[in-house]
Amino acid sequence: MTARSVARVIEDLRADLRTHPDAVNLSSDTQTRPTSGMRQAIAQAVVGDEQTRSDPTTLALEERVADLLGHEAAVFLPSGTMCNEIAVRLHVGHAGDEVLAEATSHLINAEAGGPAVLSGAVLTPVQGERGVFTGEQLAGMIRPPGNRYTPVTRLVCVEQTANAGGGRVWPLDVMQRVVEVAKENGIRTHLDGARLLNASIACGVEPRLYASLFDTAWIDFSKGLGAPVGAVLAGSANLIEQAWRYKQMWGGALRQSGLLAAAALYALDHHVERLAADHANARMLAEGLAGIDGIDIDPSHVETNIVYFEVDDAPGFEAGLTARGVLVGAKGRRRVRAVTHLDITADDVATAIAAAKAVMEERR
Repeated sequence: MTARSVARVIEDLRADLRTHPDAVNLSSDTQTRPTSGMRQAIAQAVVGDEQTRSDPTTLALEERVADLLGHEAAVFLPSGTMCNEIAVRLHVGHAGDEVLAEATSHLINAEAGGPAVLSGAVLTPVQGERGVFTGEQLAGMIRPPGNRYTPVTRLVCVEQTANAGGGRVWPLDVMQRVVEVAKENGIRTHLDGARLLNASIACGVEPRLYASLFDTAWIDFSKGLGAPVGAVLAGSANLIEQAWRYKQMWGGALRQSGLLAAAALYALDHHVERLAADHANARMLAEGLAGIDGIDIDPSHVETNIVYFEVDDAPGFEAGLTARGVLVGAKGRRRVRAVTHLDITADDVATAIAAAKAVMEERR
């Protein structure tokens, strides 16, 4: 059997496992399924036409998120990626303007080059440590004004938590200094808050203390909060009015979006505080993996719900776990990611640790 055939067999098995009730799906917190209470909220949602601003449930969600993040207004969007793309377009003045973001950030690595295509932006990576860079690093990256040979540094983006940094939380004082340096240089700021509420629960810092620092910020509902679809971008009333234009331009209104907004509102009411359980399960997983020969991990780096570790053959390790009903994600030749979430229990974590141990023993 060729390597391509093996890969196809593994992917088919993974596809089956994603919907299998007994599978332990640690591949991402995007894999959550709506709870019965959330499904009931969706079914009972009062809806209208979003395009005419007459969907009351969507309006309620936007107002709530704007308040939660310390901004004037907000707009409901299908995805966090669309939040990032619209935000970049809002802040980048001309094609060729520069956006600075951490080298491993989602904006640079997982949005299909969207900022370049949609906004003409030059994406320049800042080499941080586990997803976090400092104000001093930023100061050294900003282009001197008036040089016609270089891009104009227009926007700084921060990702909270830092996904590829292992769910690392940006400390508030570090974030404040980064924003301060940006403002001193007339540069706009944007917060990718895909897992902002994970950071808030982990550190006890109110979301608005992070988000209100930035010109625009957003939170995702389809990750740890367990909703099926959606994210909300917040900013000034003027910026959000402009954001609506790009929403229309890049896909249009969502009509009776209250069905989706109801799930997000339910998540804010019922699924925020419980993120602490995901963090505890992630630490349990990290500590269990640390005791297995052949797995390299520092459990102290696990601050929220994302666990990265290294093995000699990440794709082979992933395949071995898949065969045992446990889904993780190989991120290159050696690196593996596992993410805890609403659908993962402490028993599931124990199952995953036992499966990892069996795979490593089998591969010796």
